[in-house]
Parts: sequence; C-alpha cells; structure tokens
Amino acid sequence: MAEMPGRVRVLADFHNHSCLSPCGSPEQSPAILARFARKKGINLLALTDHNSALNAPAFEECCRREGLVPLFGMEASSREEVHVLCLFATAQAALDFGAELLGYLPGLPYDSTSPDDQLVVDAEGLLIERAQHWFGACLDLGFEDLCSLAHSRGALVIPAHVDRLYMSVGSQLGFLPSGPYSAVEALRRPSASLKAGYTVITGSDAHEPGAVGRRPFALSLPEGWRELEASVLLEEVGLALRGGMAVPGWKIKELSYGAME
Repeated sequence: MAEMPGRVRVLADFHNHSCLSPCGSPEQSPAILARFARKKGINLLALTDHNSALNAPAFEECCRREGLVPLFGMEASSREEVHVLCLFATAQAALDFGAELLGYLPGLPYDSTSPDDQLVVDAEGLLIERAQHWFGACLDLGFEDLCSLAHSRGALVIPAHVDRLYMSVGSQLGFLPSGPYSAVEALRRPSASLKAGYTVITGSDAHEPGAVGRRPFALSLPEGWRELEASVLLEEVGLALRGGMAVPGWKIKELSYGAME
C-alpha cells in the first residue's frame, strides 16, 4: 500500500507503563521499555503511567539513546474509573500536568509493604525514590472534565481501550460522549457507539517487558518528522490522527502494509 507523497509510515505505540505504575512490573524501567520497543521496530513511543509522569525524564533519555522519538503523558483515571491517555510534547509539560492532577487524587499514601511498587528511576534503571502518593486511585474529576482539562493544557486526548470490559468508556459509561479527542484506542474493532466517528488506534498497554510492542499501530507523518520541534511534532501527530491517517494493529497485515520507517 503506497504512502502519500511527502509522508512516511511510522510504527507507533502510545500506551505503555513503567515501574512507576502501581500495576507495573519492577523490571519495566524506561530503559527496558525503550530497548524492547526498538527491537520491535517502533519509532514513536509514549510512556503513559497511571496518573503520573515522574519517569518521563528518564524515558526521554532512554528513547534518545535507542534512536526513538518520545511522547510523554499518562493514563489518567476519571471519577467513573474511565482511563484516558493524555499525551504531551515534552517531559516537562507532562510533569506539570501530573503535578496538577495530584490535587485531584485522594490522599492515599504509598504502601510501604510493597517495596517494588511505584519506582521513580533514572535512565539506567537505578532507584531515585518511591512515589509517596498512590497513583492507582481515581481522580476527583469526571470523565468529560478530565478530557477538557487535559486538552486545555495542550495534550492529545485519547480514551483508552474503549472496548475493554473494565475501566473504559464502554464498561463504565456505555458510550463515548462528545469530547476533544484526537482518536480512540481499542483492543479490536469497536462498535459505532464507542468509535463515534473517531480514528481508531491500538496500544500495547505494556506493564511488563513481554508485552512491549504487542499492539502498535501505523501512523502517516511528514517526511523529516524526526527533526520537527517537539510541539510541532505533537501537532502533526494530532492532525494525522484526526485526519484518519492511522492504521490499527489488526489492519496492518490485512492491508499488506510494507516496512515502516
């Protein structure tokens, strides 16, 4: 399948966790995530830990070292237990949004009996600290308010795994309300009420090394996308998603997509 002139196909994955997430494996350092993603041929990679971006600085360094282009964000959880991917251009923007979300998290402390949980690490995987807030809780923000807040802070907003049987718009709301979405993420072909006309992408939702790269998607970006300023790249990613220039994982083989950049 030929690509449009002036554009290239990029293998991307926007849903991944590190050892910072309460449910993430302690082995899933940003270094391991980036290394395994490169081996799977992924070029554009996002880190989306639960309700926090504290491992974003290490992730940025690891991606650059592996030759990957990073996006930064989190998988935020609304009051209704709906998960939402919020993607930013820079690590600092993601950190700032994470700091803002702390004000909406309940005051549940880190469980000191779980020494392998919520690890903030450096680019070598060495421990910096253990996060003192429990990031597995739901924010005191409704789904629509959460999406609006993330969008107002410059994020690309993507409802996560909309067709999953738990912690999704499908399981918690039954439909996708209108909102400032760039796309929706699904495990398989979603129903019309969950797709709602938006571009569908897939994501690995990797919490451990073995799951890295299991559900990437293809995205059409301008030639020279790697050299774009971070904010411009995020804008181009949003335009491509909203323009339907993405192919979910289940379609890549069906369309005989050739090699990615």
